[in-house]
Amino acid sequence: MDPAASITLRQLVMALGDSMLEVQAAPAGLDVEIRGVALLDPEDPPTAQPGDLVLAIGSRGRASLPALRAAGRDGATAVVVKLGDTGQATALSETAAEAGIALLSLRSDARWEQVSALARTALDEAPPDDPGASAEEGDLFSLAQTTAILTSGIVSIEDAANRVLAYSRTTDSDEADDLRRRSILGWQGPEGYLAKLREWGVFQHLHSSDEVIAIDSHPELGIRRRLAVAIRSGDRQLGTIWVQESSTPLSERSRQALLGAARVAALHLVRRRRELSDDVTLVRTLLAGLMDGSTGPQPLATHLGFDAARPAAVLGFSYGTTEAYEAGDAVGAPELAHTEVTNLVSVHIAARHRSALVTQVDSRIYVLLPQLPRSIDTDTLRGWAQEITDAARRHLGLPLRGSVGCLVPGLGAVPESRREADRILEAMVSAGVSAAVAALPDIQAEVLVSEILTLLSAHPEIRDPRLTALVEHDSRHQGRLAETLLTYLNSFGDVRAAAAQLHVHPNTLRYRLRRAEELTGLDLSRPDQRLLAMLQLRLPPTG
Repeated sequence: MDPAASITLRQLVMALGDSMLEVQAAPAGLDVEIRGVALLDPEDPPTAQPGDLVLAIGSRGRASLPALRAAGRDGATAVVVKLGDTGQATALSETAAEAGIALLSLRSDARWEQVSALARTALDEAPPDDPGASAEEGDLFSLAQTTAILTSGIVSIEDAANRVLAYSRTTDSDEADDLRRRSILGWQGPEGYLAKLREWGVFQHLHSSDEVIAIDSHPELGIRRRLAVAIRSGDRQLGTIWVQESSTPLSERSRQALLGAARVAALHLVRRRRELSDDVTLVRTLLAGLMDGSTGPQPLATHLGFDAARPAAVLGFSYGTTEAYEAGDAVGAPELAHTEVTNLVSVHIAARHRSALVTQVDSRIYVLLPQLPRSIDTDTLRGWAQEITDAARRHLGLPLRGSVGCLVPGLGAVPESRREADRILEAMVSAGVSAAVAALPDIQAEVLVSEILTLLSAHPEIRDPRLTALVEHDSRHQGRLAETLLTYLNSFGDVRAAAAQLHVHPNTLRYRLRRAEELTGLDLSRPDQRLLAMLQLRLPPTG
């Protein structure tokens, strides 16, 4: 466990869910930090370290009071106990409040070693406190939740020894079948069902293949239909992802989502096994350097075994506007949306291209697609990006924009593809492009006009002072002359069309145009003046 790793109590409870833990008291709120897991045997002195999650093993109900007081005294964050009756729960909650420590209750049929393992997993896989961290460095619980959203199922991630490492949350305990409940709580699945899996060759398939396998439901065993896929690193199986069907059928693209999730999960497990925290930082640094052109292609290619001479491209993604969030057209706050969408992008693109790397720079998410087949074209990449934006809106309610950077002959030209992806995203926002995904040929005019306007913004000396005065006049008098003029010009001089767009009478529009000419001295019969007005009036207001 990384000694610097930490998660909040809220993250722990959300990760493990009410199938394992329930909050009884949280006097300091749910955003307190957990930095370690301590096992407290009743025969040991009740001590803890600051920031610990203390597991009060072997004591139940009121017998846990000394451990609770001692943990509060030592600065621990929370204590997990198994409760007795309701009266004991009340007494423990009151003591926790007095001690200033959170109290969590563990289900009576859950195993202590399972909650310990899952809590340590949540800590080990805690995403780094770095805004540039990718989804591949996020936590397995978040990946499980994203996979559940994409498949409309209930997800568990296991290691090679069939120990549950992480699982998705369920809103209804009746959705989970007996096998899932027993697995999460640390008990083996029904032997009859495990025997069936061996008989059908499921374990053999998972051991030898990276293809998704379907397992039929068995109502007589209380088992619902499942999909499963091996998490692999080369020929070695690192674990398995299981998706249980709930009362809602699995989505049409469940298999594709599951393949992508397995490839992302493999990065988690390989890095944990090899303790490659330094490697994570190195890959992120090399990728950022390659994207902005400060580092050549060879270091990243050598480190990850990429062929730097094969075609590559960059996909860019950005969220909707602030107004979209305020209107509820996204999942929760932007921070939550970032985590969800980065995982979604990672899962989808990993299913399409095994070598893809996902990273975040400022408010944008980028996908580097190295080692592309030479036969690939922009239409294919546009389709991949479209799948991602469609999934973001369908599953997360998130207004995601995507751009397709140009295909380049090798990794050395990746900065060119990234710059093109950025140009497209910027133009999509400034020009109000309605399409969710675009490549440069789709909106070349909008991109060029957007860049011309950027140049005009940076050089006020080449603006027409008459147009500047018109905008200032509107500002002082709350007028709409500049808006009317621009709408008229955008409508190719069609008075009725412009008036309909502004919801005014055509005579009102004609009056405003005459008034604008009188105030400024503009002559709208001259093409050069019309062209300049169309450009300058599109500039954002200053001041």
